[in-house]
Amino acid sequence: MTNTRAITVLKVGISLKVNSGESKSLSDAIDRITEGLENVVELYNESEEDMPLIQFEPQVVETIEKAKKVYGDQIVNKKLNNVVKEMLSWLDLGEEHQDKEKE
Repeated sequence: MTNTRAITVLKVGISLKVNSGESKSLSDAIDRITEGLENVVELYNESEEDMPLIQFEPQVVETIEKAKKVYGDQIVNKKLNNVVKEMLSWLDLGEEHQDKEKE
């Protein structure tokens, strides 16, 4: 019984015997893999650093995590968003507030 798909492992590499149909399938697969890798590289090259909007203190992060465990993500997110919106409504946000109060 002859196996035309025998794979021979050599010290340096791998030898693969395939017929013309299998060769075409492998070639197409390699082309799709290459295209996929090019897309991943393009996504990486276009990526931006994710900068958090707010730098919470560790104790605040811990408290938020505890609240989410008790009340769930949706409720805590809604409450925090309401508090932040209210707090931001107190600020004068016109014209970058006098050039950020002359820094």
